[in-house]
Amino acid sequence: MQRSTFTRTIFTFGALAPLRRFARKPETIIGHGAFRYRVDQTWCKANPTTHPVNDCHEMAMDRSGRIFMSTNDIRNNILIYNKDGNVLDAWGTEYPGAHGLTLHDENGTEFLYLTDYERHAVYKLSLKGKLIQEFHAPLEAGLYQQNDEFNPTETAILPNGDVLIADGYGKDYILVYGPDGKFKRHFGGKGTEPSSLNNAHGVAVDTRKKDQPEILVSSRADNTLKRYDLNGQFLGAVPLPGAYICRPVLKGDALYFAVLISKLPWDSQSGFVCILDKANQLVSVPGGSDPKRLHDTEKLYQTVQVFKHPHDVLVDADENVFVTQWNSNGVYPIRLTRI
Repeated sequence: MQRSTFTRTIFTFGALAPLRRFARKPETIIGHGAFRYRVDQTWCKANPTTHPVNDCHEMAMDRSGRIFMSTNDIRNNILIYNKDGNVLDAWGTEYPGAHGLTLHDENGTEFLYLTDYERHAVYKLSLKGKLIQEFHAPLEAGLYQQNDEFNPTETAILPNGDVLIADGYGKDYILVYGPDGKFKRHFGGKGTEPSSLNNAHGVAVDTRKKDQPEILVSSRADNTLKRYDLNGQFLGAVPLPGAYICRPVLKGDALYFAVLISKLPWDSQSGFVCILDKANQLVSVPGGSDPKRLHDTEKLYQTVQVFKHPHDVLVDADENVFVTQWNSNGVYPIRLTRI
């Protein structure tokens, strides 16, 4: 080899070697069609020493853009983040079963509704954690013999102010209370009828049809989303084989939800996220299989383990999706940045 050729070879290799050594890992992109996302595992800047978590259950955003998250670690049941993932505040040391978290604006004042399946109650709280109101099992209705049969997992608020409580770890009723806390009626419950529920884990009010709002309930163990009118009359079901649905979350015309697992056992670490359009047709499965193949040849399944056990989603104004997880070694929320 001539000296000039040898020199050029050494120089070229020397210049490229550091680039190879410090090359960035390829970005992880998940999702389908118009709903595709870049995975950001490091969005949350919480310090586990000062702000530890156990299960990260649910998230809600107030009108100023602060993100509230519930965890069943009683050193801080509620963590409050800014949009960049920095912890602004934390409170709550008395809710060992902190689970469902709903934020509702009532005549200009925002409140949180926190379910606690360990304490068998739902708590209406100020954004600073002050207790405003409690909801317990409606023993007078004859549905429960004692309060510890009541294990609520989620709430939603109807347009008239009535409070819906999903007894998702109890008897699977959807219980309706007036704003004054008085029990009014119920629907759902365990059973084999089309209107019955099996692990009524999440509930939401669907206002996408302005003149015909509906109540959506996840019958999680059935892999089905069930639809009811505002009086609790059954309207129909959206079967999603392979999707153990958590809470339905609406943003614009789209319906989002975390899928805890796609196959048993409950700790199979096989979850993902689903997105449905206004007609409740599946359009994207971030972390999961192609939605076009659902029902035709297979159930939904996990394709890449970005998540273990997704438990809830929050969608911001830019349509980025924040995902919390259950039973995932205390991992903080992940952000999916829409692309």
